[in-house]
Amino acid sequence: MFLQSISVAVSLEDAVKRRLRAVPDGPGVYLFRDHKSQVIYVGKALRLRDRLRQYFNPGYAQTARVAELVRKATDFEFVTTANEVEALVLECNLIKNYRPRFNIRLKDDKNYLYLKLPVNEEFPRVHYSRRVQNDGARYFGPYTSAQSLRGTVKSIRQLLPFRTCSDEIFKQGKVCLDFHIKRCPGPCERRISSGDYRARISEVGLFMEGRSDLLVRELKDRMEGSANRLDFENAARYRDQLQSIERIADRQKVLTHGRDDQDLVAYARHGGEVFVEVAYVRQGKMIGHDGHPLDGAGEATEAELLRGFVLQYYASATHVPREVILPGPVDEPDLLAGWLSQKRAGPVTIAVPQRGRKRALVQQLAETAAQELEQLRIQADYDRSRTEPMLAALAEALDLETPPKRIECYDISNLQGDSAVGAMVVFEDGRPRNDHYRHFKIKFVPGPNDFAMLQEVLRRRLERLESAQRREDADAVGDRSFTSRPDLILIDGGRGQLSAALEVLESAGYADIPTFALAKEREEIFAPGRAEPIVQERNSPGMFLVQRIRDEAHRFAITHHRKVRSRKALTSPLDSVEGIGPARKRILLRHFGSVQAIREAPVEDIVKLGVPESLAKRLKESL
Repeated sequence: MFLQSISVAVSLEDAVKRRLRAVPDGPGVYLFRDHKSQVIYVGKALRLRDRLRQYFNPGYAQTARVAELVRKATDFEFVTTANEVEALVLECNLIKNYRPRFNIRLKDDKNYLYLKLPVNEEFPRVHYSRRVQNDGARYFGPYTSAQSLRGTVKSIRQLLPFRTCSDEIFKQGKVCLDFHIKRCPGPCERRISSGDYRARISEVGLFMEGRSDLLVRELKDRMEGSANRLDFENAARYRDQLQSIERIADRQKVLTHGRDDQDLVAYARHGGEVFVEVAYVRQGKMIGHDGHPLDGAGEATEAELLRGFVLQYYASATHVPREVILPGPVDEPDLLAGWLSQKRAGPVTIAVPQRGRKRALVQQLAETAAQELEQLRIQADYDRSRTEPMLAALAEALDLETPPKRIECYDISNLQGDSAVGAMVVFEDGRPRNDHYRHFKIKFVPGPNDFAMLQEVLRRRLERLESAQRREDADAVGDRSFTSRPDLILIDGGRGQLSAALEVLESAGYADIPTFALAKEREEIFAPGRAEPIVQERNSPGMFLVQRIRDEAHRFAITHHRKVRSRKALTSPLDSVEGIGPARKRILLRHFGSVQAIREAPVEDIVKLGVPESLAKRLKESL
């Protein structure tokens, strides 16, 4: 691939025409940036030069959305690719990375949940994950409803018990309560063999795939085999599992007479809001459905909307069915089908039924999407009705020109300077923006100095903001928690903390950001340049919001501080000795029993365990 950036003012001057002529004629991906150098749109083209010329051609029939895009674009880049499928994959990856405002994208897709089965381990721990890694494990998802997934897992554990404990607890080698309530077969005490446990995990995988018929056949074979061996206890256990699985399978609705896997897709829209519902059909039965709100849909046509959803959704989906059924035509159906076929390693068909059973199912699913969208709109209206008065009251109390959209609050947590951490919490439109919360490990301040620690945290945060705005720091660009400029900064502390923060803001060139401090004792707000603090009624809307943000920052900081202290408490003096790694540390402690015993042991006894004499002497000196 070949990357080239060409800066232009969006016009039809001769210079622009010459630069457009220099664009290659092959397939690739193009990116538009605005005057702040933010990526606002990512697109794919079979012929890059022709596609880009269209945008700058005044005779090109543009929708209002495209017209606004062209009006805001001041710069473009392009990436050439070997073929159109490669361009499609790159387009998807760039949209996920930059989340451009003019692209259709899954809302908050990084927060979707997956179920992870590490089948490559001896006794796999089934647990949840927020991302899919190339680590040999099996993943199921994505699920937008964590509650739904957890409920499913709870039901499976009743049927097919498996371990969910952490590796640290598992290594202790003692069964816990889960074993006694029959939610775990006890692999930590080898109450089940490795082979039988891995077979159990395979059964869980079949269940998650909706392959209950395969699981039923397998359990029937095991039941009959146990009965033939006169092992009636295991035969009865397999019989009970069979009955439970068959009861669950009976509750699943039969949708089609075929046996293929299908995904049904439907959507509902209200203005610029779009909600997409996906139903999963496996072996002719619907095993579940999930909803996905979209961002950036705006005035997009149905074909654009469906293409954007299919591209974004199946890029992160862990299973691609044989057939994807859509409610209407989609842009580039053959290209999408080819890409899906590559992901599935088998043929995939994109169908748009016009009549019959499948069409009725899509329409029924669209009604579900409309109901979900209405619930989201009611919730959003309710949230706005609560938060808007709070923000307006806060702006009035602090004498701000407009209600702040983005509020950042900072807190420091330490114990006499030990295990010091800083915390940044973010509220947008009066609501927590949890994915933008960040911890800071204090690196440069020795000893207990809250003022200096606060300054370090603010300085590092503002440096990331500056780097992101200049597009010089790739990490900052990728982390949106640092690329957004706050409208209001709150400091957990008093006048001293406020003065320390203002010093950093002024030196960094951000003195224009309104900054205040909230004292814990009397709930007073300290403002720059004011001798007297701002005192609000405790039950006033503005004070309620400030207190909530401050308390959230304090909770976030102290929770992380406790984790850091706990990890530090588990460290050993052996960890500080160069050459003593986990393996040698384990051997030494297993043989001598304690650090004190190692301290008292002769060097010769340590050497007998395979530790070089020079290292053994250094270890004794260190202890």
